[in-house]
Amino acid sequence: MPFPRSSGILLHPTSFPSRFGIGDLGEQAYHFIDFLVETRQRLWQVLPLGPTGFGNSPYMCYSAMAGNPLLINLEWLRDEGFLSHEDFGGVPEFPAGRVDFDLVAKVKIPLLLKISQNFTAKASEEQQEEFKVFCDAQAYWLDDYAVFMAIKEAKEGASWHQWEPELAQRQPAALAECLRRMPGEIFFQKFLQFQFFRQWSALKRYANERGIEIVGDIPIYVAHDSADVWAHPEIFCLDKKTGEPAGIAGVPPDYFSATGQLWGNPVYLWRQLQKTDFDWWVQRFQSMLNYVDIIRIDHFRGFEAFWSVRQGETTAIKGKWVKAPGEAFFETLNKKLGKLPVLAEDLGVITPEVEALRDKFEFPGMKILHFAFGSGSDNPYLPFNYYERNCLVYTGTHDNDTTAGWFSMLAEHERQGVMAYLGHVSPDGIHWDLIRLALSSVANLAIIPLQDILGLGSEARMNTPGLAEGNWGWRYGYGALTGDVRHRLKSMTETFGRAT
Repeated sequence: MPFPRSSGILLHPTSFPSRFGIGDLGEQAYHFIDFLVETRQRLWQVLPLGPTGFGNSPYMCYSAMAGNPLLINLEWLRDEGFLSHEDFGGVPEFPAGRVDFDLVAKVKIPLLLKISQNFTAKASEEQQEEFKVFCDAQAYWLDDYAVFMAIKEAKEGASWHQWEPELAQRQPAALAECLRRMPGEIFFQKFLQFQFFRQWSALKRYANERGIEIVGDIPIYVAHDSADVWAHPEIFCLDKKTGEPAGIAGVPPDYFSATGQLWGNPVYLWRQLQKTDFDWWVQRFQSMLNYVDIIRIDHFRGFEAFWSVRQGETTAIKGKWVKAPGEAFFETLNKKLGKLPVLAEDLGVITPEVEALRDKFEFPGMKILHFAFGSGSDNPYLPFNYYERNCLVYTGTHDNDTTAGWFSMLAEHERQGVMAYLGHVSPDGIHWDLIRLALSSVANLAIIPLQDILGLGSEARMNTPGLAEGNWGWRYGYGALTGDVRHRLKSMTETFGRAT
């Protein structure tokens, strides 16, 4: 659907400042919403909010529908009486500017466990009823997820396909035994989701009441080691003997990698999904609408055709394109949920068929300014080639370097090409030049990573595709959103007709 002319900021909640080494859903999240309002923004884009596994990637979560417990704010739960001030006495000094995910988990999870125990002992009837209502409403995914995580913790993190066959295959007697032996562990997992949902819902309500809409990513694939694959193996391409992915998702060689990207996720058995009227996918979209206002589909092209690589390959070079029933799926989605506010991440190998699918359902596609230079004047990412206003322009995304880092790494002739297009690099810096270019474009939507608003270099990059570790950890400091930054962003937003 066409969106009104507006702009916003890309920032994952882990990047907020906080006392506990990782951004959370507490006071600083609300201050950020206030910053968006003050600077006349309308959109806040976040990455997937789920509980992350190895590598801490929000695109490889233990559930497509759960929230990340590490984002839960502890101070608010202390103020509700479920912790004391003394419980924070052993909190260490965390690294500034980066998330040490292992240390954060080591500190926060025991405190969250204590909160859950105190909730069991102290919660009022009203609080207990609220928890019960949440569990009943979310049972379609929460029950499987809580059992999955309880078993996973008991198995010291082992992937589900390495569990005993009776658990890996979800034999009823084995599951019944888990429910009998681990009621406390299962309760804890449900409690974490309850608290995440409470805090996120309050934050979303605060944003919406102030005219801010939240844009959230829905990755096309889910992690192999997830409650989704464990609970619904029939809709994924798995080796029937080992449970490992038999068809692995990725993309062929592209801008980011000469050998392509081999993501490790199992691809879908779309024929099986279609037999169920796409029930799992419909539930997934419905669940997302509990968290966000606008859904950005990551790797949209996979709904038209997806790159599948056989088990055993070490790169994505030897894959093949497999058709997917995207048109039937989106028609079913519209029929069941109505016309949804969807954005399409249409980067990579985009064919006329992918464009036709995107345009049939009026999904805005994406334009990346970092990709606009270094080729001819027919480059589709150059703003004067935006033939369709119903699109979304970024300086760069979470997968790109920051604009300052990107510009510094360009070859001299490429840098000269950028400067020739812009006329010059202003004293304010290349980041403000590209922000101006994005905001002044005809694209209905413009979203800027906060790192670019702050003019940061490559040290603030969120993700480097193909790099397994060291990503997703950037955080900004308490004093970063200065008066000068606020004034400059507000002025530019108003100048180019994007103010709310």
